[in-house]
Amino acid sequence: MNAVVDATPFPEGRRPGGRSARVRAEVLAAVEQELTEHGYDGLTVDGVAARSGVHRTSIYRRWKTVDGLLVDLLESGRDDTWTPADTGALTTDLIALNRELHTSLAGTAPTSAVIAAAFRAPAAAAALTRFWDDRYRRSAVVITRAIARGELPATTDPDRVLMAATSPLFHQLALRRQPMTEQEADRWATDAAAAAEAGTYRA
Repeated sequence: MNAVVDATPFPEGRRPGGRSARVRAEVLAAVEQELTEHGYDGLTVDGVAARSGVHRTSIYRRWKTVDGLLVDLLESGRDDTWTPADTGALTTDLIALNRELHTSLAGTAPTSAVIAAAFRAPAAAAALTRFWDDRYRRSAVVITRAIARGELPATTDPDRVLMAATSPLFHQLALRRQPMTEQEADRWATDAAAAAEAGTYRA
């Protein structure tokens, strides 16, 4: 499938408001639901129109293609105000982070379906990369807070700690599609915190 060039219908700094924002939210919610139920191959403008109640002509005018819908869905993830929990300690911060990720990948949320679909379209894959880059940047505060509290060496690399804590969840739940309990997710977080405190993940 050809890449969609500049498929994002709302460039940075030009997000819609009012009725346009409501329409966008309804359409993107329908895209998530359609992906979860039918996968990328079953994602159609007609299906999104029927589920969202937004006329297909309006969807074509604003998003152009199925890939345009998928790209905007991924871009919308960077519009929120999400920040990682501040529990007061590195270990419990990482546990909280892993529990959120576990819910997204193992629960009813369509995260795994969206990730799988993104790799079917180059523009969507690029948008997925931007989404995860944004999440890693926001999550880095978990490490900088721990450094400020004296829990970690000042030269600790946030990305290395975050990847050590969260990567097993992606491998098990998204790539291998095998179950993982919340307790196992907690253990990966605890192990990563212990290794970071020992100085393993210095920059």
